[in-house]
Amino acid sequence: MASITSVPPGVEAVARPVGAHRDSTHERSWADRAFFGPATQPRWARPALFALLIATAVLYFWNLTVSGWANEYYAAAAQAGTQSWKALLFGAHDAGNAITVDKPPASLWVMGLSGRLFGFGSWSLLAPQALMGVGSVALLYGAVRRWSGPGAGLLAGAALAATPVAALMFRFDNPDALLTLLLVAAAYCTVRAIDSHGLRWRSASTGWLALAGAVIGFAFLTKMMQAFLVLPALGSVFLVAAAGGFWSRIVKLVTACAAMVVAGGWYVLLVELWPADSRPYIGGSTDNSLWELALGYNGMGRLLGGSGNPSGGSGGPGGGGMGSAFGGDTGSARLFSGSMGTEVSWLLPAALIGLVAGLWLSRRAPRTDRLRAAMILWGGWLLGTGLVFSYMSGIIHPYYTVALAPGIAGVAGIAVTQLWWRRGHVAARMTLALLSAVTGVWTFGLLDRTPDWLPWLRWTVLISTALAAMGLLVGAHRSRGIAVTIAAAALLGGFAGSTAYAVETVTHAHSGGIPTSGPAQAGSMGGPGGGAGADGPPADGRTGATDGTDLPTGDAAPSGNDLPTGDLPAADGGRSTGDATPAGGPGGPGGSAGNAELDALLENTDSRWSAASIGSGTASSLELRTGTSVIAIGGFSGGDDAPTLARFQQYVADGEVHYFIAQGQGMRPGSSGEKSAADEITEWVKGHFTAKTVGSITVYDLTAPTGS
Repeated sequence: MASITSVPPGVEAVARPVGAHRDSTHERSWADRAFFGPATQPRWARPALFALLIATAVLYFWNLTVSGWANEYYAAAAQAGTQSWKALLFGAHDAGNAITVDKPPASLWVMGLSGRLFGFGSWSLLAPQALMGVGSVALLYGAVRRWSGPGAGLLAGAALAATPVAALMFRFDNPDALLTLLLVAAAYCTVRAIDSHGLRWRSASTGWLALAGAVIGFAFLTKMMQAFLVLPALGSVFLVAAAGGFWSRIVKLVTACAAMVVAGGWYVLLVELWPADSRPYIGGSTDNSLWELALGYNGMGRLLGGSGNPSGGSGGPGGGGMGSAFGGDTGSARLFSGSMGTEVSWLLPAALIGLVAGLWLSRRAPRTDRLRAAMILWGGWLLGTGLVFSYMSGIIHPYYTVALAPGIAGVAGIAVTQLWWRRGHVAARMTLALLSAVTGVWTFGLLDRTPDWLPWLRWTVLISTALAAMGLLVGAHRSRGIAVTIAAAALLGGFAGSTAYAVETVTHAHSGGIPTSGPAQAGSMGGPGGGAGADGPPADGRTGATDGTDLPTGDAAPSGNDLPTGDLPAADGGRSTGDATPAGGPGGPGGSAGNAELDALLENTDSRWSAASIGSGTASSLELRTGTSVIAIGGFSGGDDAPTLARFQQYVADGEVHYFIAQGQGMRPGSSGEKSAADEITEWVKGHFTAKTVGSITVYDLTAPTGS
């Protein structure tokens, strides 16, 4: 009997890399190739892929506009990009180019260009995200198929598509959709680079690897340092599994790193060289520098806390006390607990077991063995990203885990198919049974967190996976018919929970800065699935802080620009923007939501900015409703020192801003820990202009000074 580590008959042909030898006598006609693929693939592979992609598109595009603008912070910036090319280039929050969002602009480029092509609206804003989801599934299939066969590719693609956090973020306007697509694309390019080694396209290896580096560079322009979490996996798999000499592989990796630096660095250089007075202030930074933003707030601050990042969990340093909205306590259990568990962990236990099994099966294989390479790639992705998410002490939200989903899906799909091919061995059957049982038990536990939602489902999953586990132990190798029945039961049970959560996610509106998937859970923030509905506060009545009183206090309280420029709980019932809530949300203290009189006032202005408001909450809402440009003084949460009092006074003197929208709460300190620019501007306006009430909100006409 063959060893369990050997490749079963027929598998090598199914998983043969592109470029390998083909038997010309079995070539298909062009019509067959278009629908069934090349002769190296079974006839069912490509039709099954088409079916998977169609199902994914239906899931992600279904009722796409139910969430309206989704995250108004990024929606307002995308709208600004449709009105001003400079705003599009820099990712400005307003078309007047006062200040940018607190992330780099790559995702805004996509949404802004979509709005310019199709007219700005909810559909043109969110449709690119749904397409990114379909593209991610297709690329994951392609990357997995090349080394592990179409069966593994289909399982991996289906697992990604049915992950609840993927169904959430591929219908949302945060940067995470584009980030995930680019990371999967980089993995695909790395696989192609390894396959190109030693074949007739020897130079293609360098090209594909350089392309992978360039894609990571653009991922950096999407969400900065988070893009680098997969680099150890990509570099390790090429160094270990690619053909050629050691130094040849090193040179190619250096070339890829250079491509990454060029692809991401050109924009950083552009921003640094562009005269600061003629571009918007870099929101979230302490010194108007994109480089500082990358290293500080969106870099080491995320890992260690500080630099604008309060504690990422209630148990982490600083005691942020924000619970599941900030990912829960740091530690190995974080990915399994709270909202993170229901977002992404449905197949995580199975993937971890499968990773061990895959490494064991390939323990005696040659250096370039493709199974070991796959485990290094997708397992390295899973472990590297998972460990960082588990232990990072700065801001983290459950939806960040969409970037972890491809790693889990890849490992799980490959491990299951590898073990299934070896089901004639009792050890393989025992491992498959363990995977089925563990997935069923864990799915039961996740579904039990919302016991009133489809209560029958968790018991159905538990029973079906238990029966499948027993069948795998005793009958999976006896006949093809029995094997197919057992496999179907195991797969249906394994996917039922996450798929149901994903479907539930797309049937409800999600908005604000901390959306979560699935049905509403106790302790979650926001409306259905944790995100507020488009028309009001959460269905469960829970709201976040409205006046900053829930901010960390005492030694844990950040000061200056350490106050979060994003990522606070919603100040208006979950309808926050950015990563969390700015000062004065659209339905919160500012009271501007649905104020037709105020909207008309702003629409009748012809100045560079129709108004100015502290923080981005009210500003975002007004921009989207009126189509005018509104300055978000102090950036996302009002804590940035931009614009300064002197610059704002010059704007007013030049007639470039017409109204000042007063807020119903105190301002936050600036980067120096002293009075912020927002405080100074507010005091100056109140001392020099007369207030009037428009609807229910206080407004100052900056064209009519007191006593004029």
